[in-house]
Amino acid sequence: MPVSLKDECVLIAGASGGVGREAAILFAREGARVMASARRLDRLEQLKAELAAEGHTISVMAADTSNLDQVNALVAAAMAEFGRVDICVYSSGTNTKERALTRLTPPVWHELLNVNLHGAYYITQALLPSMRAARKGHLIYVSSISGLRSDVSGAAYQASKRGLNGLAHAVRVEEKENRIRTCALCPGLIDSELMEKRPVKPSPEQLAQALKPADVAEAIVAVAKLNPNVTVAELEIVPTTI
Repeated sequence: MPVSLKDECVLIAGASGGVGREAAILFAREGARVMASARRLDRLEQLKAELAAEGHTISVMAADTSNLDQVNALVAAAMAEFGRVDICVYSSGTNTKERALTRLTPPVWHELLNVNLHGAYYITQALLPSMRAARKGHLIYVSSISGLRSDVSGAAYQASKRGLNGLAHAVRVEEKENRIRTCALCPGLIDSELMEKRPVKPSPEQLAQALKPADVAEAIVAVAKLNPNVTVAELEIVPTTI
């Protein structure tokens, strides 16, 4: 039976758009206490105003997940406001048009690894001490189907997402005695802003069949609502007709 998320304390990184934004909306509607973070404060404020119009209050804070100091400050702010973080959704991510090895450069490589993988570790290491003390915590990482199988998304993107899956599984194995759960959520094609960072944007016909950010957010909330004795270690979610 699904557990209630009311008054659960949720930190969402990458909440200014796409899956992270939709997740913030759904958690707020479930009655959770939400802190939404991203680099773009203007978008976070817009999200906050939209939810306020529905009668839901969230907190927002600008932070760049590729910056260790900013991530540590974000977690400290969430702990100061809520007293704990029960659930963290790491939805920060980027892609690049320079994905082919003939065009990939070290700066582009580092950008993808910094956002897609290093930021996930930064927020994990900042949260684990309090989760260990509470003997409770759920870390949900938005990865990609590219983290499971070879495709044309490029070496940097695939390396970052496979690393993210590895991080999720390592945390789960090492921290299970502390009742800390992880989930590597691996969606297929999503009709989101990241499509603009592809060398060739999918056709309107393909995007019409793609997942919507809300679809993935619904999966995140479903995983979060599972009984604490249940862990979905890895979840592949793909469009039905692609």
